[in-house]
Amino acid sequence: MKSILVLNSGSSSLKFSVFQTDPAGAQTTLVAGGQIARQADGVAMEIRDGQGAMLVQTHEPDAGAAFDAEAALARVVAWLDTRSGNRQIDAIGHRVVHGGDQFFLPVIANPRILQALMALIPLAPLHQGHNLAGVELTRTHWPDAIQVLCFDTAFHHGQPSVARACALPRSITALGIQRYGFHGLSFESIVQKLPEVLGSGAQGRVLVAHLGNGASLCALVEGRSQAATMGFSVLDGLMMGSRCGTLDAGVVLYLLQHLQMSAEQVSAMLYEESGLLGVSGVSSDMATLLGSSDPHAAEALDLFVYRVAGEIGQMTAAMGGIDALVFTAGIGENAPEIRARICAACGWLGAVLDECANSVDLELIHARDSKLQIAVVRTDEEAVIAGHTARLARLVASPVHA
Repeated sequence: MKSILVLNSGSSSLKFSVFQTDPAGAQTTLVAGGQIARQADGVAMEIRDGQGAMLVQTHEPDAGAAFDAEAALARVVAWLDTRSGNRQIDAIGHRVVHGGDQFFLPVIANPRILQALMALIPLAPLHQGHNLAGVELTRTHWPDAIQVLCFDTAFHHGQPSVARACALPRSITALGIQRYGFHGLSFESIVQKLPEVLGSGAQGRVLVAHLGNGASLCALVEGRSQAATMGFSVLDGLMMGSRCGTLDAGVVLYLLQHLQMSAEQVSAMLYEESGLLGVSGVSSDMATLLGSSDPHAAEALDLFVYRVAGEIGQMTAAMGGIDALVFTAGIGENAPEIRARICAACGWLGAVLDECANSVDLELIHARDSKLQIAVVRTDEEAVIAGHTARLARLVASPVHA
């Protein structure tokens, strides 16, 4: 049996999981997993075993500090050392947000690939550097482990060319300026689960709403990405926790030319000070906003729902109709009020919610008279990464590669 460590470093949290493979190396089983996450008043760490029992639960007050993904990763490595006596990790799978136009399949890390991916940090400044830093940090602890990189952009690689194009001069688009799409590992996870949830509807026109601190929609036809709301960068599309989403490019020009803001100031504002946080002035956390009596919090929620419903219309057009709407990720899985408000705004599409089913987070939440299926499906990006990592590790160990 082999042990696989999976790392998923986001803009406000670090998720990790430890899997074991069967003797053939084909099937993976979760042993333990958890996350270290930024909260309003500090940093929380939770670790559970493969059956969901709590192993570690801590909270360190540290209000206002930025999330430190490298420090969080060091804590995970320290816990693994304590828990397992530095048990050998045979392979490590990393979520990497941006693969650019070169990487659309999982790959084994090497210096050339890492250098190419470092060049993409400006396209995903909140994630890419943290993703890649995990390779070096884990390599110092497990130098013989196979390091596998899995890309969030890869799932969208087969989109129609018209869905990936930007209306810019060809001399610019030739430099790789195009719509890439993100959250691909999450969408891949959902596609794997859809047959059990939707039956034959899984092969229809399915719109997946990945709603979390980062948020995007993906239009699926026969399980393949046709369009996505995120484009060239993770700033595009839906309003998010602290990111603005789609914005008139003229606003950026105005900030630079007339308000004399620097490029660094504009970047910080768009990535870290906008979205739910910027509009509410209260928090980027959906649960906090839902519990707030501040009118600005209510405005932020109204705008979030409005933007999601509007983009659902656009994605529906890209698919030529819609047969199912699937909610996933932190908000999508855990905020029934937001799901209800989004579905109400999509009544024109024939979406009718079963309020009781929605309130208790059932898997299928549409009413009998709904014209489309509506579901809540828990994403499992780590399991997808573990599967890809096990496959590449198996290939490396095969006689052909010996």
